[in-house]
Amino acid sequence: MASGFAQWGNDLHTGRKSYNIVGRRRTWYIIASCLVIGSGLLLLTKGLNPGIEFRGGSQFTITGISTTAQQPAVDAVTSVSPNEAARISTVGTNALRVQTANLSNPQVEKVRDALAVAYGVPVGDVASSFIGPSWGADVSSKAITGLIVFLALVSVVMTIYFRAWRMAVAALLALAHDLIVTVGVYALVGWEVTPATAIGFLTILGYSIYDTVVVFDKVRENTNGVLNQSRATYAEMANLAVNQTLVRSINTSVVALLPVSAILMVGTFILGPGTLRDISLALFVGMAIGTFSSIFLATPLEVTLREREPAMAAHTKRIRELRARAAGADPSLPNAALVGTTAAYGAHLLPGQHLGTASQPKRRKSGRK
Repeated sequence: MASGFAQWGNDLHTGRKSYNIVGRRRTWYIIASCLVIGSGLLLLTKGLNPGIEFRGGSQFTITGISTTAQQPAVDAVTSVSPNEAARISTVGTNALRVQTANLSNPQVEKVRDALAVAYGVPVGDVASSFIGPSWGADVSSKAITGLIVFLALVSVVMTIYFRAWRMAVAALLALAHDLIVTVGVYALVGWEVTPATAIGFLTILGYSIYDTVVVFDKVRENTNGVLNQSRATYAEMANLAVNQTLVRSINTSVVALLPVSAILMVGTFILGPGTLRDISLALFVGMAIGTFSSIFLATPLEVTLREREPAMAAHTKRIRELRARAAGADPSLPNAALVGTTAAYGAHLLPGQHLGTASQPKRRKSGRK
């Protein structure tokens, strides 16, 4: 099994095997658009569920209880504040968390006493805390500021490193896709958005941009001097780069997702709502969708932007015409077998050469012995 996977990766790197990822970019654009639109609709209709850190309020934690039934907590809160809708969640196997709106000090004391009586525990086992809405607003403001600074730095660094603003734009579009879809999943699940969730959102952006930069670096290497040759188009060389980094992207994602999924399971089914669950869901969804965007979205977007350049468009047209003439076809008609595929690139190699090692044939020197 391992040898077969290694052989598959070697075939992808040399070009013996290839997937036309860039050539089918319209399909990936449609999938990404559907994910973004669906996430946007979820945010507009269902919305996010902000945690107490963002909305403010009073919180009670009951420990050492023999039952995690939530109705006694509801009755205890309504006995003090009849119009109060409490949010109750299980924490581990013997604790409950009860969150309410802002309560006065006398009301907090009465709710603590009522909760202690309802669950048959000492008053000392019922901890209370208060979080003001201004603190949540400050957290939101800093999270947004961090996101803006991150995106600005990514744009500048990628533009300088790759010397191409198109790669920076493609990377930012892929990052926006990852963030919107991850937030949409949070809206779908309905879990509370906490500061840990915001940290998870910022973390997945770093992971996604790392994977995208690795692919773009290979694209830059393969497409160096693309206008000075007539063997392949820019799209074909970029597609080869995606195939050559495909195994690396898959391996990195699997290795990263395994521990995150374990943390997510522990946080969901054992510890209950808390920092581990909040951050692990954001990381799991973000890493999974980030792998998709770095493979199927970032490079195709960059190719689409690059092909709008007059010189690149003329180069692609010239190669299409050369291949069409060689095949005896009309160069004005699109031909999937001749244009826009890595297979077409491989068809023009010398016997025994592969996509990753191809070079122009050397001319024999003429002369007398």
